[in-house]
Amino acid sequence: MKPDKDIHRFEICLSGLGGQGVLTLGKIMGQALALGHGFNVAQTQSYGPEARGGASRTDLVISTLPISYPKTDKIDLLVALSQEACNKYFQLLKPGSILLVNTTLVKQVPTNQFLGLPFTEIAMDKLKLVQAMNTLVLGACTFLLPFARRAAMRKSLEDALPAKIVDINLKAFNMGYRDAQKAFGESPAIWAGLADSAPTAPSALVKAIKKKVPIKKKPAATKK
Repeated sequence: MKPDKDIHRFEICLSGLGGQGVLTLGKIMGQALALGHGFNVAQTQSYGPEARGGASRTDLVISTLPISYPKTDKIDLLVALSQEACNKYFQLLKPGSILLVNTTLVKQVPTNQFLGLPFTEIAMDKLKLVQAMNTLVLGACTFLLPFARRAAMRKSLEDALPAKIVDINLKAFNMGYRDAQKAFGESPAIWAGLADSAPTAPSALVKAIKKKVPIKKKPAATKK
């Protein structure tokens, strides 16, 4: 499969705590971008010594070209699901990139230019299943990434999960996508101009983020 867009190099860091499903999130996203979109994808991961509660991180490098270096050093999209992760990895963002935080747990963001949704709160209150939080994040990231196709991400999700939990996770995926769309506006307005070299996001990104930050836990209803 040939990718819809040419991307020289695009780096994603998914970070949080052990038990938040960060590694599973990275695996599903990586498979979808490789098998469902046709990109070259390199994935690396690390986590703390504790099974739960320790630092957890998975990185993806995406390109239409062969990937010569599989690790991230200039991140285009950082997802921080915990305060510790946000503090630790914020400095790895390159100028003009996107920081997406879980506002349920990240209370002190080191910049006023960020996007946020209360992923943990949504999973607990609307889905009654905190373990579905990572799938909410997958939906939100699918909306934010202009080269990601929703159908391909859903297919990867269905293929990766046991049949008994597919339905609730598809619900979470769709909810994350819709909530991001309502909170952040149309994707091209957020990340306009992404082209063959995955350049630093232009001024339209900064304007969009400033307009939407901070994201309240209970945002005002959006007119349809």
